[in-house]
Amino acid sequence: MLVRKMIVGTAAAAALVAAYAVIPRHADLRAFDPAEMARLETAMWRDYYDKRYGALFYQLYKSTRTQFGFSPLQSLHVAFSAAEAARTFQPTRSRREADAALPALVAYYRNFAPAAPMAFDVEEAARLELDWWQARREAVAPRDYGLTIARVAALTYGKGADDSGIRRFGIARAEAMAFRDARGEAITDADWTRIENQLGEAYRTLKASIGR
Repeated sequence: MLVRKMIVGTAAAAALVAAYAVIPRHADLRAFDPAEMARLETAMWRDYYDKRYGALFYQLYKSTRTQFGFSPLQSLHVAFSAAEAARTFQPTRSRREADAALPALVAYYRNFAPAAPMAFDVEEAARLELDWWQARREAVAPRDYGLTIARVAALTYGKGADDSGIRRFGIARAEAMAFRDARGEAITDADWTRIENQLGEAYRTLKASIGR
């Protein structure tokens, strides 16, 4: 009898855990905290450049779960597609090779779409995302690929591409990336702190813009 009760109790606990993981939440891309987003994104960048893909996956999961309110299962899907896109893109050396990351980016935006304020074209968002990834490699000026970042944000948040706050967000984020690129192998912890501060300002600008 005791063994039977233990089995029933274990099964019930497992069912509760499974239900917690899969029950849909009301995810919202506008719900993020700018400072925490900056901290998490900085950690993701460090993991990406150090090729710590497991840690990158965890940070992606955490940001999706805590900042946008996706369920644990949904967060796993988003994090996996994002990490797969980054892993696929990193070793490529041309735009043609980089296109291999496009399916994962489409999956990423498709998983993200339910939390957007309104429906958007996930394939266009994925193409624009890949455009600025590649432009950054091709030594395009941060202000230029920053405008592409802004177009992605405008698309996903249902804002106009000419929205001043969205444009400032895209350019500020690109400038943080350019600073990281300029530091290269000589980057220090103090540099990463500066990057986090730059990203914090970028996300505060975005938050103010999408809240209007």
